[in-house]
Amino acid sequence: MFEKVFNNEFITKMFNSGIVIIVSLILYNILIKLINNRKGKFMISSKSETYIRMMSSALRYVFLIITVLIVLQLNGVNVSGMLAGLGIASVVIGLAIQDALKDIIRGFSILSDDYFKVGDVIKYGKYEGKVVIIGLKTTKIKSIIDQNVISIANRNIEQVEVVSRQLDIEVPLSFEMSKTDAENIVQKCLDNIRENVKIDKCEYRGINNLKESNMGYLIRIWCNPVTKPQTRRDSICQIIKTLEENNIEIPYNQIDIHTK
Repeated sequence: MFEKVFNNEFITKMFNSGIVIIVSLILYNILIKLINNRKGKFMISSKSETYIRMMSSALRYVFLIITVLIVLQLNGVNVSGMLAGLGIASVVIGLAIQDALKDIIRGFSILSDDYFKVGDVIKYGKYEGKVVIIGLKTTKIKSIIDQNVISIANRNIEQVEVVSRQLDIEVPLSFEMSKTDAENIVQKCLDNIRENVKIDKCEYRGINNLKESNMGYLIRIWCNPVTKPQTRRDSICQIIKTLEENNIEIPYNQIDIHTK
């Protein structure tokens, strides 16, 4: 009975195909494990980590393609003839997957031209987040607002902005206040921000705006881009607290009505 089973051509092909797939998976997992172990033993830069991630992603596709070709050959498909006879079919396929090819090419451009790297904070449309993965086809970012993970096709790289460490906040003060008094208040705001908010540094940059109801005195803060939203909230809180401690009202638009 067993002899009949093993002499069955279909079962033999399935058995051989299974062995090829299992061996391929084992080899792939061994290589990935070696790469990860080597990465864990050495301190590597974020750019090197990005290269390793992309290499792992490429390795997966290479193993997949090779495994499929071997399985097809084992099952009687003339792989050499198939590859040689692609001709017009390759043009059609190329047109069908041109977006995928653009993504792959752009993926390598991201690294070679140093657009951004894993760990950077980037802005894409209305989304702003930390780069967690740069793959062959997509870049994944984790939103700094709600922690959602967004996938961006690599071909859209021109629409991506790298977020700087710089954060600008205006202190609104009345026109009636002298420039000297206003700048003294701004200095107190700076001191409170430095003392109570986690930042790299902050400084006063001068009058930035003349609005209908107030003058805007600019404070520039440098901080981790990931913490920008919270840093803005904390800094504004300290500014309001400073104004309240000095009995200064925040100016707002008012309408004067004159009657006869």
